[in-house]
Amino acid sequence: MTAVGAALAATLALSACGGAGGESAEEGGEDQTVTVWHYFSADNQVALMDEYAKKFEATNEGVTVENVYVPYDQMNSKVVSAAGAQTGPDVVVFNGAEWGVLSQAGALAPLDEQWSSFADADQFPDSVLHGTEEEMLAVQGYVNLLGLWYNADILKEIGVEPPTTIEELEAAMAAAKDAGHEGITLSALPQSQGEWQAYPWLTSQGFDYSDPNADDLAAGLAMANSWVEEGYLSKEATTWDQTVPFQQFTAGGVAFAENGNWQMGAAEADANFEYGVVPLPLGESGKVYLGGEGIGIGASADSPTLAWEYLTETYLDAEGQLLAVEKVGSIPAREDAAQDPAVVDNPLLAPFSATLAELGANYPDSVIPVESVADVQTSMGQAWSAAVGGQQSPEEAAAGIVEKLQSLIGQ
Repeated sequence: MTAVGAALAATLALSACGGAGGESAEEGGEDQTVTVWHYFSADNQVALMDEYAKKFEATNEGVTVENVYVPYDQMNSKVVSAAGAQTGPDVVVFNGAEWGVLSQAGALAPLDEQWSSFADADQFPDSVLHGTEEEMLAVQGYVNLLGLWYNADILKEIGVEPPTTIEELEAAMAAAKDAGHEGITLSALPQSQGEWQAYPWLTSQGFDYSDPNADDLAAGLAMANSWVEEGYLSKEATTWDQTVPFQQFTAGGVAFAENGNWQMGAAEADANFEYGVVPLPLGESGKVYLGGEGIGIGASADSPTLAWEYLTETYLDAEGQLLAVEKVGSIPAREDAAQDPAVVDNPLLAPFSATLAELGANYPDSVIPVESVADVQTSMGQAWSAAVGGQQSPEEAAAGIVEKLQSLIGQ
């Protein structure tokens, strides 16, 4: 994510005093403001935030929604700092995997009372609810996940169908290479983005955080390393976040991309070829993280009641979730919205919806203690990157991290 200038920084500074800047809804103020902190900079994601603001303002006279951009890599620190000063946003939209970081700092207000009385609570699976044994702290209104994008023109040229198994994928990548194309793009950054993209391939070979096994981990790392050795995947993947490899895919010349549903807009805008998506071909043991933004109420929200009303009328509302489908291509977390024709009849979204139902896994893995999530993600990302880049053999990378994982997870 990139900062968008001094003006927005000034806006953030002015907003740090809290949500309403005046009387809260509970105090009966006539003009209230709901301040929403988010880290979106892509046009379609910003447009969704604007639509949510319009939707809520249209049914709540005298209420203004103020969307405030906070750079992704600053979100946690700013929310935590604001909570320490008993200020901050009414609503915070953050990386759902990092709810534990915010909860440990006391930056999120408990949602138990609101959730227990929420009429549509039964529409949401447990995998999108986040919190400790004592309290619920955040929820995901939608999920983002990975699939296998393919260049249909290249597959037609080499005479293969979209793969349904790893063996078919590797055969297709070999044929694409022989025809002068690249095989696949993905991210192998030595941090959480790398772990996010590694997880499906590692679990496809039997790796499981509940019982970290060096042999299973080495098998997954060896598979990715072999793709580099065979010339299907560039070592430069170790320097790519998830945006760069998809840009390379949409430029043409690459058969496959491991990437997410949120790239639909980029594909439509930039790809001058026929393309499609299928579920990642992971076999029986493979899993795909259910990512996406977590949403919660700031611990020092001026108007927690109004903040909750905002959430139920935007992110948690069936109509609001379909706005996320339209603007971003996110998959609704609500069971009813996920079955809407806008999702199931869309040839690009349907594979992601099927993956959610068949291969979806909690993100982060629920066996990882809250205090260990960041260390586990970083360590696994580093091992993935080292194996893909050839800095370590798959066996060395696996052996070097399993003992650490066992300690962090408590196995």
